[in-house]
Amino acid sequence: MKAAIIMGSTSDLAKVEPAVDILKKFGAEVKVRCLSAHRAHAGLSAFIEEVNHDGTQVIITAAGMAAALPGVVASQTVLPVIGVPLSGSVLDGTDALMSIVQMPPGIPVATVAINGSKNAAYLALQIMAVSDPELSEKLKKDRDDMEQAAIKANEEVIAKFE
Repeated sequence: MKAAIIMGSTSDLAKVEPAVDILKKFGAEVKVRCLSAHRAHAGLSAFIEEVNHDGTQVIITAAGMAAALPGVVASQTVLPVIGVPLSGSVLDGTDALMSIVQMPPGIPVATVAINGSKNAAYLALQIMAVSDPELSEKLKKDRDDMEQAAIKANEEVIAKFE
């Protein structure tokens, strides 16, 4: 089980680390790179070529402002690409969100919420789980655990106010 995460700048690292943690928690091998579509395009293309041939199953990309990174990556692979729009400009991530979701036909990028790297990791795991029944079961258990935590929180609220 392999995933890659590419961010456009080291300033994005804190927003990307939760995705790395979730993927590793589920046993995925994760390659993390900082390769700007604008400032490191040759290195980016070389890395995409590498993951196209090393068994990587999904690529998460995180970028802010013009957010060209997800589209540039998607244009060079048929692997699923998930875009994470990041806040950080005066438009607080809406610019990145609009850029990522507006891909031309035939070059899709799945897009999660602004700063939504956690959901990007879960979506990547769901994609990988299509061909991995053990991972699918782990994801189901994780959801059951989330449900139990929500039920417990509700019971605590009820107990506090009754």
